[in-house]
Amino acid sequence: MSSLAFTFILLMISFKTPFMRCQNVSCNSTDLGALIRFSNFIEWGLDWSGSESNCCTWTGVTCDNSTISSKRVVRLELGAKKLVGKLFESLADLDELRILNVSHNLLGGYLPGKLFGLQKLEILDLSNNYFVGPIPGRSDLPLIRYVDISKNNFNGTLYATIFETSPHIQVLNLANNYFTGEVSASFGSCYYLQHLFLDGNDLTGNFPESLLQLRDLHTLNIQDNLFLGSLNEGISNLSNLVKLDVSFNRFSGILPDVFENLGKLEHFSARSNMFYGHLPKSLVNSPSIITLDLSSNALSGIININCSAMLHLSSLSLGANQFCGPVPESISSCQRLSNLNLGRNNLSGEVPYAFKDLQALASLSLSNSSLVNISSALAILQHCKNLTSLFLGDNFHDEQMPRNMNLHFRNLKTLVIPHCGLKGQFPIWLGSSKMLQLLDISRNQMTGTIPSGFHEFKFLFYMDLSHNSFTGEIPVSLTELEGLIKKNVSEERPSLGFPLFKARNMYKQISSFRPTLDLSYNKLSGLIWPSFGNLKELHVLNLKDNHLSGNIPDSLSGMTNLEVLDLSQNELSGEIPLSLEKLSFLAIFSVAYNQLHGEIPRGGQFLTFPSSSFEGNKGLFSDNVTPRQPQPADEEMTIIGLQFGFGAVTGFLFTVGFCFLSGWVFRK
Repeated sequence: MSSLAFTFILLMISFKTPFMRCQNVSCNSTDLGALIRFSNFIEWGLDWSGSESNCCTWTGVTCDNSTISSKRVVRLELGAKKLVGKLFESLADLDELRILNVSHNLLGGYLPGKLFGLQKLEILDLSNNYFVGPIPGRSDLPLIRYVDISKNNFNGTLYATIFETSPHIQVLNLANNYFTGEVSASFGSCYYLQHLFLDGNDLTGNFPESLLQLRDLHTLNIQDNLFLGSLNEGISNLSNLVKLDVSFNRFSGILPDVFENLGKLEHFSARSNMFYGHLPKSLVNSPSIITLDLSSNALSGIININCSAMLHLSSLSLGANQFCGPVPESISSCQRLSNLNLGRNNLSGEVPYAFKDLQALASLSLSNSSLVNISSALAILQHCKNLTSLFLGDNFHDEQMPRNMNLHFRNLKTLVIPHCGLKGQFPIWLGSSKMLQLLDISRNQMTGTIPSGFHEFKFLFYMDLSHNSFTGEIPVSLTELEGLIKKNVSEERPSLGFPLFKARNMYKQISSFRPTLDLSYNKLSGLIWPSFGNLKELHVLNLKDNHLSGNIPDSLSGMTNLEVLDLSQNELSGEIPLSLEKLSFLAIFSVAYNQLHGEIPRGGQFLTFPSSSFEGNKGLFSDNVTPRQPQPADEEMTIIGLQFGFGAVTGFLFTVGFCFLSGWVFRK
């Protein structure tokens, strides 16, 4: 259980006044009137109209047991009730209220200022709604201990008096709003604050000095803002910090060497800033650090992590910096390391032999470096029995892909080795990787046929073999992939340990990727199998620029979730099946530069496709679309391939094509 959740539970059970649902004594008349007036401003989701006059029995209402004549409302808990409307100021008349929770609803509008005058309120949760405007400027909440107004549309500056008049506040969550300006000096008055979340706003200025006075602070999240300047050395005063996240800002300079004073710090992230220089000595020797993310900066020098001191280190992300030298062998001594990202640096040499001792390692990225000897690398890493995600792209240039049957990656779920120019044939050793879910060996120089037997890969849902020189027919077994036939595949898609995307769109699950088969830009021949229609969960099918022939099967309409279908630049003949009009999610379609004839379908999504989707087919015609004919060879084709942008018409962001996966896809 997280420390924040534990704090919330303690607050919920720590009230001295006993609460009860009263059935024999009516609630206070003032409270009754306040709740009725409040309900009048709820347009949907709250039905108190048929309830009895004793409001203590109403949904979400809890009264105390302190008096005999009438009961006072002390809790109003209406979280996740799908409420629509706004908060009315009559709630301020509930002067005995201790807990107000209307989180995870569809409430909007401005907050009534009187709400911030509830003298006995201890917990206020308005998170996950659509409230707007600034925090009321004047407030008087002397007993408040927990405030969560995150994930709304609040704006303005953080100069409200709530920070000066609420000395007992322990949890303050203002994340994911639109607050601007600098952090107020009044934050320094919240002496008992333990968890502060300011992330996901547009706050500016240097590191807020007022926060350096919060000696009890356990969690400080200020990521995803516009802070700049150096990281204040005064953070050494925050000796109780357990988590510090300053990522996705504009901080610069050298990381301060003050981590010996942060003896409780377990999680530190400074990802995506402009820090430079070497790793601080006190940081690489910190005995408390569990997760460390300094990726996407300009840090340099050698990677000198001291695993003898960092005994608890489980996740290390130093990708996209300017570190140089060989891959540090010393990291093999970090026996608890499960996630390691060193991609997009200036590393060189081979994968150290000692890496075979990383038995806890689950995710490894060494992409976009200058590593050599892929045979040795795979022979070593196969000993990491818990390895599930491996990223080695843009290394081992022009080497031979090993076919050694003695390689075994039985737990591997994600394998990404594109942009290497690897020669040879499809790696048959992958036959033992039955847990594989995502495979990308695109943009190499591999030849030969694609082997059969893919029906044994129950969980494979994404495969990119594009930009190679594979020949022969498409294996029929690719149309038998269970992960693309059934919606509910039992095997969980793994956490990668480091983000797939940058900025506000970060994902740690490969489930972010759309189910895909990309065999484009090869030399495949033969037919498009009718059994492709069985792949009901496939979203992207790209067979562009091969030598496929025959008709387009009617049965492709069975791929009911298909968003992208590119069959262009082949030798297909016959007509475009009318059944494809049934593909209601199809956003990208191209059969350009084939030998098709007949009328272009006019129903469904075909009304949205440009003429370039059909050009280069002399026999195609339509009342609405006149396909362009092939241009002279010296003119550039206008069709844009799947590996690049598709244009605004799609309305979709093609996840794989634009992701930054520790150096996957985009070269340095």
